Amino acid sequence: MRRRIRVGDHDAFGDLFDAYARSVYNHAYRLTGEWSTAEDVVSLTFLDAWRLRGKLDEEGGSLRPWLLGIATNVTRNTRRAARRHAAALARLPRDEAVRDFADEVAGRLDDAGRLALVHAALAALRRPEREVLVLCVWSGLDYAAAAQALGVPVGTVRSRLSRARTKLAKQLKKQEPPVSRGQMRGDRITAVGPLREENR
Repeated sequence: MRRRIRVGDHDAFGDLFDAYARSVYNHAYRLTGEWSTAEDVVSLTFLDAWRLRGKLDEEGGSLRPWLLGIATNVTRNTRRAARRHAAALARLPRDEAVRDFADEVAGRLDDAGRLALVHAALAALRRPEREVLVLCVWSGLDYAAAAQALGVPVGTVRSRLSRARTKLAKQLKKQEPPVSRGQMRGDRITAVGPLREENR
């Protein structure tokens, strides 16, 4: 598969997309918290993978860490571009505001409250900690594969993950609403527990 992708075999690249597009989407969504942005990241990730195919090692195991590493970089660039775009829009003269229905629609989701708490807690993490948490906990990569995806030593992955878990637990505990009478206290931490994907 690696050799076929390196030489530009379209069928092999199609198989690569079929095998890992869902995994890349899940990873991008966990980093951004936005479905539409995650879809854009998937497209850009596979475009970059095609462009970078010549640098792929012919020997090795699963291509998932390679793709998730590309997706992580694409997400960084996408967010940077979005910030620049937002700053440019903020400098434009204000027109009459159009009502935004996004929050109203999101509020109808059953788990909107819990997702908001988790998203806020994740946003409080430093970017390197958040990336390691998403790769190891949600995408199910082991330390070595996450290190490969991010281009850092395994020890760095371990320490970032440890700090991320500690900070996340504190954030979620801090945001936990008070218990009202007759209501059981929920465990918010389970909302960010490992939803592992199949490793290929």
